[in-house]
Amino acid sequence: MKFSSDLKLVVLYHGNFGERFVANLMNYRNSCPSFGACGIDSCVQCKDGVYSFSKNILATYAMIDPTNLPDFIENAEDFLPKNFPEADLAVAINMHPDVLLALPEKLSEFGIKALIVPIEEPRWATPGLVRQLKEKCEDLKLEFAAPKPFCSLYEDEQPIIKRFFEEMAMGYPKFRIEVEEEDGYKKIEEVEVLRSHPCGCAWFVGIRLREFSFSTMRELWDRVSEAHHSYPCTASMEKDVEYNETLLHVAGYITRHAVDKAIGYEGEEEIPEHIKSVVIKE
Repeated sequence: MKFSSDLKLVVLYHGNFGERFVANLMNYRNSCPSFGACGIDSCVQCKDGVYSFSKNILATYAMIDPTNLPDFIENAEDFLPKNFPEADLAVAINMHPDVLLALPEKLSEFGIKALIVPIEEPRWATPGLVRQLKEKCEDLKLEFAAPKPFCSLYEDEQPIIKRFFEEMAMGYPKFRIEVEEEDGYKKIEEVEVLRSHPCGCAWFVGIRLREFSFSTMRELWDRVSEAHHSYPCTASMEKDVEYNETLLHVAGYITRHAVDKAIGYEGEEEIPEHIKSVVIKE
């Protein structure tokens, strides 16, 4: 399967997650943060030729570390780029809350139609800030999503964000997995990534699952968990007040559920009740 899109993006970010997201969009060789850790002799370039959205990225902006800025910024728009290219979608990662609140109006001024604010750490955007952003975007007729974590982004009726999810195949992960059974064991013969985490983790998980044999779901879940942690997942280990769970654990359950769906498993998944609505999307 090959992915293509003419969706135009700008990315504003601070920190390693933003760099990883951009690297995954560009899909340049050796961009995997766990290069050489797949458990095989050498990298097989599992994403090579499958996609590259380098031409879709019209601009990236390295933003100031929000922890180096004052708690309150009076003229927050001064910390935003003066101009934006004509893009469809902006992705804003790990920015100061006041700068984030100034962003929708600036995007609207330059005709950008949608804003995604991923949350990989609870401090990136509190529930109150997300509500304010949503209201601002609604007033400006901008599409808006704040997936927490980014891999919880699911199919949306908002047309631009839906195109990011479908055409760029990023958000809630999806696999096609072929399993053969023999002598009480199940062996994963083939894994195809139909949609990846925005950080690219699904590709690493797919490689780690190929040729894996298991007799219990616990063995499979442990394998998925090991791969997800080893990539490594960048979601925070700080407990989120809204989910009452760490975002890394939420991302791990999302990955595990996506694998379960791909092999047709419909048994008990041991997903904590308080995050089922976030984890179980399909």
